[in-house]
Amino acid sequence: MSGLEFRGVSVRYGRGRTAFTAVQDASLLVRPGTTHGLVGESGSGKSTVARVAVGLARASAGTVRLDGMDIGDRSRTARLARRRVQMVFQDPASALDPRMPVGQSVAEGLLATGRPWSRADREARVRELLDLVHIDPARSGDLPARFSGGQRQRITIARALAAEPAVLVADEITSALDVSVQGVVLNLLRELQAELSLTMLFISHNLAVVRYVSDEVSVMRAGRIVEHGPTDAVLADPADPYTRELLRSVPVMGAALDLEDA
Repeated sequence: MSGLEFRGVSVRYGRGRTAFTAVQDASLLVRPGTTHGLVGESGSGKSTVARVAVGLARASAGTVRLDGMDIGDRSRTARLARRRVQMVFQDPASALDPRMPVGQSVAEGLLATGRPWSRADREARVRELLDLVHIDPARSGDLPARFSGGQRQRITIARALAAEPAVLVADEITSALDVSVQGVVLNLLRELQAELSLTMLFISHNLAVVRYVSDEVSVMRAGRIVEHGPTDAVLADPADPYTRELLRSVPVMGAALDLEDA
């Protein structure tokens, strides 16, 4: 199992008067085999942290380390190591090519393993991955439009798993789904983590969802991490006023318990 660590990460866009700091001196540790929740309002910088983890954004300062190795630079070694961190995006409709059969989309993830795949082995692995996320492998030739939103999100998870990641970054992956469908996806993540020994960074604005899936949590406000610790402890007795404000904005925290039956 692998751990992911952010050390003093800052992300700044633009120059001069138009410069904007999206993340300021953020440090957090996603411990091996656990789920670390990163929670905050829209615009707090949490998705930028996710993008830095997978190389879609570059840190202006600080480092991102996978098992102690800096994966933030542009060296070939860092790029290869960064393949072990894969991301599932918020909107599965835009993440999947509408003209490409879902099996082919999942197969694209196999390229990140760096191994040669025969056609037979590739097709067999795609079937395994679809079955792993509870999608009928016989539907691998169907286009994304033939699937529901929750099914499409599970397909994007399969594509991320095709790359054999050590760390999975989930960025608001349930925010566009109905509550009952959220439960299916969240329970799948917990199942996959146990089965595959995954380490996960789970990003959400929804504290009830974060409480359900996360072992530890970090709270972001205006680009800074203002509080972190074990999820139950932080949400039961938050020390920072902003965390308390977020808690008050959740109508019924116990709603997370209903996800078991979704």
